[in-house]
Amino acid sequence: MLEARSVVLVGASPRPGSLGARMIEEVSKSPSRPRTYLVNPRYGDIGGVRCYPGLAELPEPVDLALLAVPDAALEAQVRAAAAARARSAVIFGSAVGAGLRERIAAIARDAGLAVCGAGCMGFVNVARGLRAIGYQEPDPLPAGPVALVTHSGSVFSALLRTRRAFGFTLAVSSGQELVTAAAAYARYALALPETKVLALVLEAIRDAAALRAVLADAAARDLPVLLLTAGSSAASRSLVAAHSGALAAGDGAWQALAAAHGVHRVGDLAELADTLELFSLARRRRGRAGAPGHAGDPGGGGEASAGSGLATVHDSGFERAHVADLAVAAGVPFAPLTDKTKQRLAAVLDPGLEPGNPLDVWGTGRDPEALFTETLSALADDPGVGAVALAVDLVPEYDGDDSYRTALLAAASKTSKPLAVLASIPAAIDQEAASQLRAVGIPVLESTRTGLLALRHLLARASTQAGASPGGRVAPPDSARRFRWSAALAAGPLPAADLFAMLRDYGIPAVAARSAATLDEVLEAAAGLGYPVALKTDEQGIPHKSDVGGVRLGITAPAGLAAAYRDLSARLGPRVTITGMAPSGPELILGMSRDPALGPLIVVGAGGILAEYLSDRAVALPPLTPSAAAALIAGQRFARLLTGFRGHPATDLAAVAAAMAAFSALVTDLAEHLDAFDINPLICTPAGPVAVDALTVPTAPPRGRIRSDNSRSSDWR
Repeated sequence: MLEARSVVLVGASPRPGSLGARMIEEVSKSPSRPRTYLVNPRYGDIGGVRCYPGLAELPEPVDLALLAVPDAALEAQVRAAAAARARSAVIFGSAVGAGLRERIAAIARDAGLAVCGAGCMGFVNVARGLRAIGYQEPDPLPAGPVALVTHSGSVFSALLRTRRAFGFTLAVSSGQELVTAAAAYARYALALPETKVLALVLEAIRDAAALRAVLADAAARDLPVLLLTAGSSAASRSLVAAHSGALAAGDGAWQALAAAHGVHRVGDLAELADTLELFSLARRRRGRAGAPGHAGDPGGGGEASAGSGLATVHDSGFERAHVADLAVAAGVPFAPLTDKTKQRLAAVLDPGLEPGNPLDVWGTGRDPEALFTETLSALADDPGVGAVALAVDLVPEYDGDDSYRTALLAAASKTSKPLAVLASIPAAIDQEAASQLRAVGIPVLESTRTGLLALRHLLARASTQAGASPGGRVAPPDSARRFRWSAALAAGPLPAADLFAMLRDYGIPAVAARSAATLDEVLEAAAGLGYPVALKTDEQGIPHKSDVGGVRLGITAPAGLAAAYRDLSARLGPRVTITGMAPSGPELILGMSRDPALGPLIVVGAGGILAEYLSDRAVALPPLTPSAAAALIAGQRFARLLTGFRGHPATDLAAVAAAMAAFSALVTDLAEHLDAFDINPLICTPAGPVAVDALTVPTAPPRGRIRSDNSRSSDWR
């Protein structure tokens, strides 16, 4: 498909402005000059080129068929392409109709036919010179290090037409992905030596195993992957389904996928564009090992800088404070400066200006070129600085002053660390000055917020390359343990006491517990555990015991226990669990949920009464190492609860991370039997965590998937 040497254009047309006419025009611009055939029963020739009545009349089986036909003709033309032994197809149309997408997919799969679409814009293989599109795009399309795979045709066109300083190896609008999913295009892109950055714009996860394998390969190659998704809110997921019919992945799934493979998630298209430009141009500055402050290649492999913080230079006191505010909100760290750097800055600053980071240099305005050159260079030379930005508006200078551009060029010649312009208002940027800077490898980030986020991605990547990513190894599987509990779960729902035993068997501390179904058994169990005890209903179908008055805590004597049991058994049923009382401490919820595409996910968040106030949560793919588990919770707001606050002692964080890793091993072993598993709460104490309650939801029957949709027009009889 992507390197087709022979192409047939089904639905070719001489009608100006039609999809069929544009398709002929765009394919003819392909530098690879594929053998091209036209098919449309309405015409004998188009522009003097023979037009065949159907695919069956072609003189050879083609590598690629572009189908610019209405939905009513799609099934027949896909079947004809398969019969003519075409190897792949692009379907521009929507494929709307009862069961039409499923039938097209079945025909293509049976014939081994790769399919881009339906409801797509096609693709441009810049690296190999093939344009398989029916919509006008820039010609030539700028070549560069970015491979783009997007479900959205509008995003495809917007990024291809941007004035930003990045080009492409491959750009694919994959649409509904009836047959060929995003992972297949990404796999091909990674095989192109020109690809140094992978950009994915996705609303659904199709072929999750293949996508994870590609992302793992990209991570192993230190090739950055940027990911923009839709479907993080319930409203967005319903819109995705209404627009394209796709089953949008929940945000937890995307979060887990990105965390597992070091993927850079971006929040919007502006952040994507700024980050693509920064990564693309940063890699052009590699190979300058002799330059001061060598930073390697943070955009595409290489030795990473020791610096992990940002340094900014400003010509405005307000904008400096504004950037500082936004940087805190965005989680962008400013680098602390050495005394040597501060002394060097002080030597050139006007009186009253303090050397620091972020740095305001505007005083009298004397000799601005020399001032900006020296301050940018001094910050770049500081060992704690990983990237430097000149945070100015870069507006047209009506007095002809060119100090910013010349200072940037001079500073860039003295360092290989990433150096960028951090602008404020996209519409105010002097595009001529921006083009000149971009041409020599200096990114112009077009807004403060998205530019800071792009710099955060770059700095985070440098830290990962420097060895800051969590390591460790997953514990080897215990086959006997897995068999033991797999058999138990397969036999039916486990009593709560058995769930606690299973947790302990996997190395997760849990309260001592016993099951009972009569008053005598309850009293005997409590005597064995020792008072005080907790009494909880263990009847099936009651997921939230406290909501129905099914929990009694701190029972200190047999009489109170007997009264509590009589009440619970009368209202809810005789089966109960008796447990020892757990110590107090911060509470977490540790659980497993099942994503339709990715499968089991590990979820951890604040528990108890704080769950509704600290609604952040961390999501990951199992299995986890203890170090990965520690990193998972480190950036969450609820992590503050575990480090000691307002007189409360700190939790044993290493023990909490070990319990999370052990839980992920349980999930890995037993996920085939579970749709959900919650430990709530997991009480965290200085002596370690303890599971106090647990709930499982057995595996439900497999759910089906929904395909996506788009619409385009064509000229076809």
